[in-house]
Amino acid sequence: MTVEIREVTNKQDLKTFIRYPLSLYKNNPYYVPSLFTDEMNTLSWDKNPVFADAKARYWLAYRDGQVVGRVAALHVPKHELKWGEKYLRFGWIDFIDDAEVVKSLISTVENWAKDLGMTGIHGPLGFTDLDREGMLVDGFAELATLATNYNYPYYPKRLEELGYVKDVDWLEFEFTVTDKFDEKITRASKLVADRYNLHLFKGKKKDLLTVAPQIFDVLEEAYRHLYGTVPLSQAQVKGYINTYFSLAIMDYVSIVMDKDDKVIAFGITFPSFSKALQQCQGRLFPFGFVTLLRAMKKNDRADLYLVGVRDEYLGKGLNSMLMKQIVQTFIDNGIKYVESNPNLELNNDVQAMWKYFKNRQHKRRRCYVKHLA
Repeated sequence: MTVEIREVTNKQDLKTFIRYPLSLYKNNPYYVPSLFTDEMNTLSWDKNPVFADAKARYWLAYRDGQVVGRVAALHVPKHELKWGEKYLRFGWIDFIDDAEVVKSLISTVENWAKDLGMTGIHGPLGFTDLDREGMLVDGFAELATLATNYNYPYYPKRLEELGYVKDVDWLEFEFTVTDKFDEKITRASKLVADRYNLHLFKGKKKDLLTVAPQIFDVLEEAYRHLYGTVPLSQAQVKGYINTYFSLAIMDYVSIVMDKDDKVIAFGITFPSFSKALQQCQGRLFPFGFVTLLRAMKKNDRADLYLVGVRDEYLGKGLNSMLMKQIVQTFIDNGIKYVESNPNLELNNDVQAMWKYFKNRQHKRRRCYVKHLA
């Protein structure tokens, strides 16, 4: 039967676009819904500061009046300015296992790319590196996280049938936390702190909000060479701070500062929201926020979200200072398992941090690319 592609043009369409995966992955034990309010804020043209220069179009695939797929196409001029590639991004892609459906969706994206004069398409990606990115190619029987996409095993096959090939992979690790603190971390942490006159940030939530802009300065510096990253505007930084840092749990945030109280490294973690989001289906109201609050207080799993070190301190052992506080927090709060979330496969600086844990590499996700004639 014929597949009909309809463009998302209003708020009701956008809600349908965001909610579609809930039916596609109904009863799937590994899929974790996005937080609905976050998705609305990210994809709404009048809410996300990225639309000061970026453009996006969203499409839904219908068959017999039922939604059978979705895709977003993102034109991010900052990517071309930084990387010199005239690429259109695709993301938020989901579909039933049907070649005609995925071909109809991808062809729609490719046609817009050609209209814009693009020379290639890559994804799944978001507007920035802080959005969900990558298509799962290994680890389909592993629980997803708030920060990552889940997809069925047929996704990569269907995309590759249309001429898309690997551009880069991200790896994900699961760590086991023991009850006994490794004293080697304490010794290494003290040695590094004394040698470079460094200290850990100690403050309350309001103090964290004052140093948050510095954290994004470090993030910009540390991530600038990573695949697909683009500079964040001040409006975007402010939006991320208002949305996420107000929810931070202070013990789960590790910040290293120099003698002048300048932020030089940071690590941000949270208790896992995966099970809570499955229970509330990504909705805060009427009772979803209670489920999420419960997950913040009682949990045996945690997620690592962001970590960064200024260039001048790379290779100087700051990992031990970051991990000392984080590991102790895990032990104190009964955390047994930790998800790394995606690390680029060649990002050895970050993966060196995992030596402090017993770990297994359990997921792999991929960014695909197709060059247009």
